[in-house]
Amino acid sequence: MAIFVIVLAQASVVDTVLTYSPSMKKNIKAVVITPDSYATGKAFPVIYLLHGFSDSYKSWVAKSKNILQLSDQYNVIYVCPDGATSWYFDSPVNTKIKYETYVSGELVKWVDQHYKTIKSRRGRGITGLSMGGHGALYLAFRHQGVYGVAGSMSGGVDIRPFPNNWDLSHNLGEYKDYPQNWDKNTVINQVHFLKPNKLSIIIDCGTEDFFFNVNQDLHAKLLKMNIPHDYSTRPGSHNWEFWTVSIQTHTQFMSWYFTK
Repeated sequence: MAIFVIVLAQASVVDTVLTYSPSMKKNIKAVVITPDSYATGKAFPVIYLLHGFSDSYKSWVAKSKNILQLSDQYNVIYVCPDGATSWYFDSPVNTKIKYETYVSGELVKWVDQHYKTIKSRRGRGITGLSMGGHGALYLAFRHQGVYGVAGSMSGGVDIRPFPNNWDLSHNLGEYKDYPQNWDKNTVINQVHFLKPNKLSIIIDCGTEDFFFNVNQDLHAKLLKMNIPHDYSTRPGSHNWEFWTVSIQTHTQFMSWYFTK
């Protein structure tokens, strides 16, 4: 294990850690943020925080102005893994891309071994922005035994309207040739995995966001299937100004879940 520690002006501590993925046979970096209370506390809830396309494990701590303060305020650990351009699934066309296995299995196990965490779904949440919003709901819907609460900020929750964007065809094959891969790996088609009142869910999206319509569609489907969820929209587009507000709302929502 390699850990490089940066102590910033806030009381939170930011670790850059090197983890190993047996399924992909490579080392992957992540940022781990621990709150000021970590040294004296016994076990902490963890929020896995996923980045968007073209960003990296460093993006949340570098671009979100309030992330360290929120860790202290809510006494949570944030884990920000590097998802490359994977969309956080195990690719059906490229055996080297297994980020569902990595994030929801290998990384969770590693974090629980190396940090003082609540080692159950009751103390584990996942959320993210854009590609990471897709990834968070995709992983949580399929792994309800791992996560108790999940969120999406401006998430690409239905990837099928975007067949030529964001390296999706690299991970799934061309849409015209492999439509079944796209159908099986889009969030909106994972809803059938949800068990009633098993997973707490929060979703938000800006009304000027290019993912607004697919979020509206997911909200309508969840309503139709009587799946409880917190859904909100507000003026905003696909940018850090929107997500800086969203992460505060999502962290508060998840903290309520952890403490109830």
